Amino acid sequence: MKNSSFILVLLGVAVLFIAFRWAYASNDKEEPENVVCSSTIEDIMTRTSVRSYSEKQVAKETVDTLLRAAMGAPTAMNKQPWRFVVIDKREILDSISTKFKSMTMASKAPLAIVMCGDMSATIEGEGREYWVQDVSAASENLLLAAHAIGLGAVWCGIYPIADRVRDFSNMLELPEDIVPLACICIGYPDGANQPKDKWHPEYIRYNSWK
Repeated sequence: MKNSSFILVLLGVAVLFIAFRWAYASNDKEEPENVVCSSTIEDIMTRTSVRSYSEKQVAKETVDTLLRAAMGAPTAMNKQPWRFVVIDKREILDSISTKFKSMTMASKAPLAIVMCGDMSATIEGEGREYWVQDVSAASENLLLAAHAIGLGAVWCGIYPIADRVRDFSNMLELPEDIVPLACICIGYPDGANQPKDKWHPEYIRYNSWK
């Protein structure tokens, strides 16, 4: 009798365990959307500018992922005026580091992507300048994608500083219609980087400025 009672207890525990696991698995099937959302918010909140990189190279497949993410950005009237120049030649990266004081990290980066706007693909009239917003949105997408896959990156401004626009255009032999907006240096981080706390509720107004 004692053995029978012990076996019944074990069977009861087993049934409870199986029921718990089934319920847990069922809940898991309902959570992916929340998990993705949580991951996206976490990437936004923890992204920071990274200026120091290891010697590890960035694979072409990874570069393609970054560019796909960039091209997923919103764009006025779907004009998609963004164009990209991928730089992985050491001599060009070193030249960027030498010519531009704010871009010295390029000498350590294995990769840079120059984010450009195609003036022949913009909206006509006053909407022409929306290309800046379009390419900026693509740049932010690229930065977030880099962070999400374990890379570090930093946005270095080019446009609208005329000297920088001219020098980059000459260095990369850009056509007249192509305007460089930013140079994003990319690589695997060499050490830990802490994001800045940029939350300032005092910057917020509701419905009007008053």
